Amino acid sequence: MCNKENIENTQNSKNISKIDLIHKQNHNLKQRIIFGFAGFLMMMIGMLGNEWTYAFVFFVIHTLTLREFYQLLEKYGYKPMAVLGMLVGVYLYMLTFAVEKHWLSVKLFAFVVPIASLGFAWKLYDKEDKQPLVNLALSVFGVFYISLPFTALHFAVFNLGQYSYQVVTGLFFLIWMNDVAAYFIGSGYGKHKLFERISPKKSWEGWLGGFVACSLLVFFLAYYLQDISFLGWAGIGLIVVIWGAYGDLVESSIKRSLQIKDSGDLIPGHGGFLDRFDSFLLTTPWVAGWLWWIQ
Repeated sequence: MCNKENIENTQNSKNISKIDLIHKQNHNLKQRIIFGFAGFLMMMIGMLGNEWTYAFVFFVIHTLTLREFYQLLEKYGYKPMAVLGMLVGVYLYMLTFAVEKHWLSVKLFAFVVPIASLGFAWKLYDKEDKQPLVNLALSVFGVFYISLPFTALHFAVFNLGQYSYQVVTGLFFLIWMNDVAAYFIGSGYGKHKLFERISPKKSWEGWLGGFVACSLLVFFLAYYLQDISFLGWAGIGLIVVIWGAYGDLVESSIKRSLQIKDSGDLIPGHGGFLDRFDSFLLTTPWVAGWLWWIQ
C-alpha cells in the first residue's frame, strides 16, 4: 500500500513539475514578447525621429552595454578599470557625434590616447591587483569591442553629410532579418554545424537561411530607402550575413570563457545587452568603412 502511495505521490510531483515548467515557459515567452516589442518600439522612435533621438537612444544602449561587459569581468574575478573605460567610451561616442555635426574639431581625438594612458598610472597605485597587465588589456578591449562600433555608427549615418535615418534603420532591419531567419531555418532544418566548438546550435542551413532572407530584403531596401544605392545595400547585406555570424560567435566565445549563459538580465526574457547587440558590434565598423569607400 505504501509503495502504491509513494508511486502516486511521485507521479503527482512529476505532473506538478511539468505544469510549473509550462507556466514558467509561458511566462518567459510573454516577457520576451513584451520587452522585445518595447525595445523595438524604442529603437524605431530613436532611429526615425531625428539625430537627437538617435544619439540619445544609442548612447543609452552603448553605455549600458559597456557597463554590462565590465560587470561580467568583475563577476569572474577580473579588475577592469570600468570608470576609465566608460569615460573613454563615452568621450569617443559624444565627440564623434559632435564632430559629425561640425561643432567640434577632429583634433580633439588626439586626447583619446592620453586619457586612456591614465590607466597605466592608475594600476601603479593598485596594490591589490595581481594581474595589472591583464586588467589593463581587458579595459582597453571593452572600448575597442563595444565603444568603437557605436562610434563607427555615427560615421555611417552621417555619411551623406547629414543624419540619414535610412542607413541605421535599414542596417538594423537586415540584422534582425538575418537573426530571425537563421534561427527558424536552423531550428527546423539545421544539420551541419557552423562552429560546433563555440556554438553547437548554429548551423550552415541557418546561415544560408539568413543569407537568402537578407538578399530578398536588400531589394526592398534599395527600392524604398534610396539614400544608399543598390550596390550599397547589397554590400551591407553581405556584411551583415558574414560579420553578424562572427559577432554572434565571438560573444558566445566570451560567454564560454566566463562560464555564463547570458551576458546579463537587464532585458527580461532576452538576457543582456551584449546578447541583443552581438551581431551589431562586429558588423557596424565594416558597414561604416564600406559606405565611406563607395561614396
